[in-house]
Parts: sequence; C-alpha cells; structure tokens
Amino acid sequence: MLDFGMMIGGRKIAAAESFAVFNPATGELVGEAPNASLADLDEAVAAAQKAFPAWSQMPDASRQAACAALAGKLGEHAEDLARLLTLEQGKPMGALGSRWELGGAQAWAGFTASLSMPVKVLQDDKTGRVELYRKPLGVVGSITPWNFPVMIAIWHILPALRAGNTVVIKPSPYTPLSTLRTVELLNQILPQGVLNIVTSDDKLANIGAAMAAHEGIRKIVFTGSCATGEKVMQTAARTMKRLTLEMGGNDAGIVLPDADPATIAEGLFWGAFINNGQTCAAMKRLYVPDTLHEAICDALVAYARNVPMGNGIEDGIALGPVNNKMQHDKVSRLVAAAARDGRILLGGAPDEGLFSPVTLATDLPEDAPLIVEEQFGPALPIIRYTDVEEAIAAANASDNGLGGSVWSKDIPQAKEIALRLECGSVWINKHGAIQPNAPFGGVKKSGLGVEFGEEGLFENTDIQTIFS
Repeated sequence: MLDFGMMIGGRKIAAAESFAVFNPATGELVGEAPNASLADLDEAVAAAQKAFPAWSQMPDASRQAACAALAGKLGEHAEDLARLLTLEQGKPMGALGSRWELGGAQAWAGFTASLSMPVKVLQDDKTGRVELYRKPLGVVGSITPWNFPVMIAIWHILPALRAGNTVVIKPSPYTPLSTLRTVELLNQILPQGVLNIVTSDDKLANIGAAMAAHEGIRKIVFTGSCATGEKVMQTAARTMKRLTLEMGGNDAGIVLPDADPATIAEGLFWGAFINNGQTCAAMKRLYVPDTLHEAICDALVAYARNVPMGNGIEDGIALGPVNNKMQHDKVSRLVAAAARDGRILLGGAPDEGLFSPVTLATDLPEDAPLIVEEQFGPALPIIRYTDVEEAIAAANASDNGLGGSVWSKDIPQAKEIALRLECGSVWINKHGAIQPNAPFGGVKKSGLGVEFGEEGLFENTDIQTIFS
C-alpha cells in the first residue's frame, strides 16, 4: 500500500488522520492520503508566504531555469507517475491515458517555463515615459479535479511559479496520490516553501472552502464543477482574491451537411470520449443534419464497438471506468432517462462496478437530461437538425460555454459558424485539442479568466504602471 505525506515548507508532513484512495477499476485500496486540518492549511500558507520574497525577487533567468528543470523532473519519473495515476484514476496506461497525460504535463511545464514578462513601454516621448510591469501576487491557491490530476496540477502550478508566486495546492480526494508524488518530486528542485500541498477528503475540514476564504492566499485557480466554482467565487469575494475558474462545459459539435461520416467518425468519437468522457471540454452534444443522421450514427456505432474498455493497468485498454460512484450514478441516471425517452444505439445499462459502457443515444426530446445536463462520462446524445440555424441556436442555448466544434469540408463556412458559437474555444474537424500556447477558458457559466500561453501567465500577476 502506498502512503505519502504532504509537502509543507519543503518537509514531508504527516497528518493526524488519513483517508483511503481506491482503484475505480477493481475497488482495491491503492493507498492512504493525509487528511489535513485547518492548522495544516495555515502552516502551508505560512510556508508559502515565507518563501515568497526570495522566490519573487530571484533573477528572472534563474527562476525560469528552475521552472524548466521541473519539466525534466516530470520526464524522469513519467512512467512511475503514470502507473500511480492509472491506479487511482482508472484511465489506461496507453492510448490517450496516463502516459499521454504525463507527456502533456511535461510539455506544458516546458512551454510555460519558456515564457517571459518583459516590461511594456506604453509611452516614451518628450512628455515622459510610461512603463507597465507585471508583478507576482503572492500565494496562489490551487484546487484541482480528479479527471486529469497531474496535468491540471501542472497547468495551475507552473504559471504561478513562473510569474514569481508561491503555491499551495489541494487535489481532489479521489486522486490525491499522484499529485502528492508530483509535488514531492518538484520539491527536489524548488526552494523550501515555494510549492506546498495539502490533501483532504473535506470531511475532517473543508480545506477547499478554507482556501477560498484564507486571507493569506491572494489568488485561487480552480478547475471543477460549476456549483463548486460558484461557491469559490462567492467565498473569495470577501478577501478580493484574484480568480481563474475553469468549470463545467456542455460542448456542442455541429456537423454540416457536406461532411463525410466515415472520415469524421473517429474524430467525433474521441472528441466525445477522451478520458471516457470525463473531460470538461469533451463534446457532450452532437448535432447532425437529417440527411446524414443515419450514416453518422452507423459510423459512430461501428467505430465505438471496437474500442476496448477495462482495467487501465492492462495492455491494450483504451477506456477505463468512471472514476467514482457519484459520477457513475449520474451517468447511469442520464442514460436511463435517454433509454426511456429516446433510442439507444449502443451501450445502455451500466456494467459491473464503476464501468459504464460507451452509450450512443438519439431521437431524444430537446429537454432530455442527457442533452441539457453535463454528463461527464461515456454517453453522447446525437441530435437531428434540419436547418443549421437551429443547430447554432441549440448549441448556444446552454448556460455553459467552454468549447464547441464544427465539422465540414468547407473551412471558411465552418469558421463563420464557429464565430457565432458562444464558447471560449472552437475546433474545426476536431474537438478538445488544447495546446500550451493557445489561451483556454470558458464564457457564461463555464468560467472566468483563461489558462495557457502568455495570457494565462499574466493572470498570475498584478499590473503596476510607472510614470517617469
């Protein structure tokens, strides 16, 4: 059994209590994680505050080099981290699974380390010189979800550190072990207190809420559900924290009448089912024209039938279980409603344990739960339309606005439709293909602010303008 301590002030700290972490594929115990108290959180914040002056005032080239070394450290331990990730999260080692996630984490870390924040000269003439400086905030609090625990941790940590902040991170209680190990490894490079971690099942103490309220934390970066994100925003308002919130999505894909079903079936499938559909920016609704409806359905069913699902630690597996019972029960409820109100093309009833088969459903009413709620699991509604204007209106009817996609041979027309979609990112002939140099974030209830690239780095700073 694995047993990790929290890293606070550069030291491994045990908590008075611990909580169990289970393998969602087998139900077996993977390890124990420390169950932090509010005193542990205060200690972590104090350590980050103590480390902030030296880290923020370090020569920029030295801080950049330290951040670049973090990417190398991830690469050195990628296989062990991937195995631990699979054991606690359930995703496969291969395919678009744990090794892929660790590769992404390393790539994001390396790119983010390469970014810089030069002084911007706004004016320099006979009337004076005006310069814009970006300055670190202080302690950044990070709250991460269970679907991509290592990669999203890196998305939070690296921009904060690169900008000169220190960090306290709290991972999901479903997947704390891989993040604990990652932070332990990164602490081999970073000065004491620059990166700290507290873990909690939120039963002993609600650490996430306490972070949002903590006066010693200057910013919260949160990835998770809309409901929790709203609570974070409300609580953080009392201390005027800076916020970056990446919350739920109900992404729509729109297939145009000129598309070739056989050509796009694979892209449609993985756009919806990457990480078993447990992805904020996965395609959650698919709108197809009447003229292509049966062909799209047939092509997706044919492709999906051959995608192996099982215990991710075994070779050849492409999809694992749903990570936890709460999410599994939600997916099961939505699929049951779809079976009652529409037509199930593939899948349907849940398998044993936390496994839920890939489910394709169609002929649903527009208010079907599987259409209007974010399923965050392996189920996709396929929705007919007769006029593309109907599809655009339906796609935009959601309170969410994280991502969307348009599928067509006519790229200029697809871009015109993309510009009309109310979401932060739109992909053409693919879905969910994020990259470290492109800002990513949601509109409407899907979030606040952006991550990635220069714009994401700047979200970890305050602006100071100097007039001379």
